[in-house]
Amino acid sequence: MISDSVWIVGTSRSGKTTRLAERFCYWVQKNGNQPIESFYTKNQNQKKAQSTIKTSNLLQTEPGVLVLASNDDNRRTLSDKIVTLTSGKYPIRAKTTLGFIQDEVVLFWPLLIECLQIKAQFPVRLRPETEQELATKLWDFQLDAETLRRAGVNEYRLVRRILDLWQLAAYSGTPCEDIAEVLQTGLQENASKLEPELLGSLLLNWRNWCLERGLLTYGLITELYNQHLLTNSDYQQRLKQRYQRVIADDVDDYPAIAYNLFEFLLDGGAVGAFSYNPDGGVRWGLGADPQYLARLAKRCQVENLISPTVDNLANLLATSMIELVTEPMTMLSLPKSVKCIQIPSRAQLLRQTTDVIIDGIKSGKVEPEEVAIIAPGLDAIARYTLIEILTKQNIPVESLNDQRPLISSPAVRALLTLLTLVYPGLGRLVDRDEVAEMLVILSQSNTNYGDDGEKKESPQPKIDPVRAGLIADHCFVPHPDNPHLLEVKTFERWDRIGYTATKAYNEILEWIKKQRGEYQQSPLPTPIFLLYKAIQNFLCKDNNPPFQTLAALRELLETAQHYWEIDTRLRQTDSVLLSLHTQQTLTTTIAEFIQLLRRGTITANPYPIRPIGNAKKAVTLATVFQYRASHRYHKWHFWLDAGSPLWAKGGAATLFGATLFLRDRLGEPWTAADEQESETQRLRRIIADLLARVSERVYLCHSDLAVNGQEQIGPLLSLVHSCDVI
Repeated sequence: MISDSVWIVGTSRSGKTTRLAERFCYWVQKNGNQPIESFYTKNQNQKKAQSTIKTSNLLQTEPGVLVLASNDDNRRTLSDKIVTLTSGKYPIRAKTTLGFIQDEVVLFWPLLIECLQIKAQFPVRLRPETEQELATKLWDFQLDAETLRRAGVNEYRLVRRILDLWQLAAYSGTPCEDIAEVLQTGLQENASKLEPELLGSLLLNWRNWCLERGLLTYGLITELYNQHLLTNSDYQQRLKQRYQRVIADDVDDYPAIAYNLFEFLLDGGAVGAFSYNPDGGVRWGLGADPQYLARLAKRCQVENLISPTVDNLANLLATSMIELVTEPMTMLSLPKSVKCIQIPSRAQLLRQTTDVIIDGIKSGKVEPEEVAIIAPGLDAIARYTLIEILTKQNIPVESLNDQRPLISSPAVRALLTLLTLVYPGLGRLVDRDEVAEMLVILSQSNTNYGDDGEKKESPQPKIDPVRAGLIADHCFVPHPDNPHLLEVKTFERWDRIGYTATKAYNEILEWIKKQRGEYQQSPLPTPIFLLYKAIQNFLCKDNNPPFQTLAALRELLETAQHYWEIDTRLRQTDSVLLSLHTQQTLTTTIAEFIQLLRRGTITANPYPIRPIGNAKKAVTLATVFQYRASHRYHKWHFWLDAGSPLWAKGGAATLFGATLFLRDRLGEPWTAADEQESETQRLRRIIADLLARVSERVYLCHSDLAVNGQEQIGPLLSLVHSCDVI
């Protein structure tokens, strides 16, 4: 019997997502209008009556189509295509794979309580930064100096690595109890590493500790779903009733446990539509298992999408460029659509690259939104230089998914300094330089921005850095418990400060005194309200901050809200938290929060993570991983550092131990030959995928010396030598 499910295979920009949306429309037309009418009816009384009758069977009223995507941006794209093609007549709930799993675990938490015999309490999800801090405290006595020396990494990196092992194991469907065994067989040649038994015991203790307190990490959520929900007969029955169709886009970026979900639905009679990109696998090394998901093709009708829906250079260049990279002795010359910018110095390379971009935009050959600068890794100097040069030419730059530590925002640093001056006992966390910066940031006003977020006037702080330094030197009184600011007249030559700066300083001083007085009269349980008032009073009062600043402020408030939510849960569930949180005061918790952010922890992006409206008309700046994951395409590509060896490396996009948890080779050691083959395949995918996302021209930007002064002899060097230098 031929299955009704389809397996759509195609490269980037070949129309896979559109084909899935069309498949959805086909299902709607095939089933008639009954599903639509069941959700949208003009008879409100009838709708109320039906809802009353079906209250006990609520889950069955959900749409019968499960729509999944590889990440949030692609989820929105797929959802928009379906809504457009169906004119919004059919309700859909598109989710990422992890988002669906998380929703299911929370929805069926009572069932998990019954199965696991754990305390009945509503679950609270842990963000990665909070997970990192709590795990570090829980393992404090076991991760001593000798253990860190043998591991060869600092405590922060080791804790993150151990937690990532659990996430990888959960993605592969490996129980937490079996992690030690997988590591034992897979890391047998690495005698210098930590004992697998130690890592396994640490993760088991962490998992049980979180379960007892109702704290959900990504690893725990994934394990609970695959090990306990998906194998539960009650849940299986509900799942069959709710979903008779499944659409999954870019399954080459899905974890192995997604196969278990799809297999169960197909076995239960559901019909699926899956898209697969042979040049994809962007998240390989981060938990994706494209080879294991490819097994689904045997259960479906295979459709191959050959012709791309948009013009690109893949058909013209992919084969020859891959041959040049994999077989460097091949004598080929690349066509004129590939140009080379070759300079000895990297600083000169950045300047030359921006000159070509500026010339192309000024001459009208290309628009800013049609240009992308892509690099295997972007250091802070290169990022700053490119943005600074282009911005001075009135060419905006969008740094794609630029996840910087929250503390890198001056506004966030100023607010944290403000906390130390309001709450007692935080004097060791503030110094004169931080006070001076706070005075500058909090005194900025009358900064206007247009609707497009572009700055119309430069920020004009009422207290400039020089005056702020003078005030901090003469009016700031350091103290372990009571750091405070004095009146400006304490400064012998306070007249040098000027009227405007003096007035602004007095306003800040009076606000701090007022907040301290209110705290002494009626202490608030958290400083979140204080942060909100400070943002309203100083940063947004006469101001319309740019999107980046607003995003950082939202991120701070969301992080603080989450931090105190977890702190409240721990106080409710623990009379003594492993002797770590005994009799903690609010001051101590605030101090730990400030220290957490100052360590450079990167917190989750705020929602929404992008501006509402049309895409910004700006040059895109991204790493290879970020660009491929975003599924963008441009007219011109600039491949920065074309001679870098990082093009073949996974880098930060490959987690420690990721290869040990691939389902087809679970626990097998990763050899040098495996690594070489992996790098070759990664290069093939990257070249083919990037060429499918550019329509007119590729510039290979190469400097003989890297940023550290070393000679660049990476795998793409043969491409540099095979094209014309401009």
